[in-house]
Amino acid sequence: MGGAVPGAAAAEPVTVTVARVVRPEQQDAFERWAADVQQLAASFPGHLGSTLLRPGPASDEYHLVYRFRDDESLAAWERSAERRAALDRVQQLVEDERISRAVGLQSFFAVPAKPGPVWRSWLLTVAVVLLFTTSFQLLALPLVDSWPWPLRLLLSAIYVVTALRLLMPRLSRWLGRWLEGSRR
Repeated sequence: MGGAVPGAAAAEPVTVTVARVVRPEQQDAFERWAADVQQLAASFPGHLGSTLLRPGPASDEYHLVYRFRDDESLAAWERSAERRAALDRVQQLVEDERISRAVGLQSFFAVPAKPGPVWRSWLLTVAVVLLFTTSFQLLALPLVDSWPWPLRLLLSAIYVVTALRLLMPRLSRWLGRWLEGSRR
């Protein structure tokens, strides 16, 4: 852990997801509100981006995802008068709200609402890493075989970590019930 101070701000990017169940008659107003809040958040130092995920066909749940450079930047946004005023405006539009937060590599995984057996997430991770390292060996290695091994290893690591970053949140959501230990 190398000298980390308990309670110190994370030096890694922080991702916050706010799930809100929006009253059906308020969805247009909520989308306008969300666009305003995203623009407002973007004006704060350390803001790395945000997105609004709209509900599926049988749902009224929106997800507003935003990312900041570190805990300190996020805290400045969360303590701001502008954010408090925006939150006051949204209360009449929503029925329910849940907030989750991920720091650094935690954002690889969509955290299930009810964590299941650890071996299942371990098995999923091993399977995905095996798939990507195998595909790298079969597809890319012949093209870079003449490169020095440290560069080949670096390229392999970049490929696998990038693939994990893109695929694991989707797989974790798709396999959520299995990861939780529930039956479909």
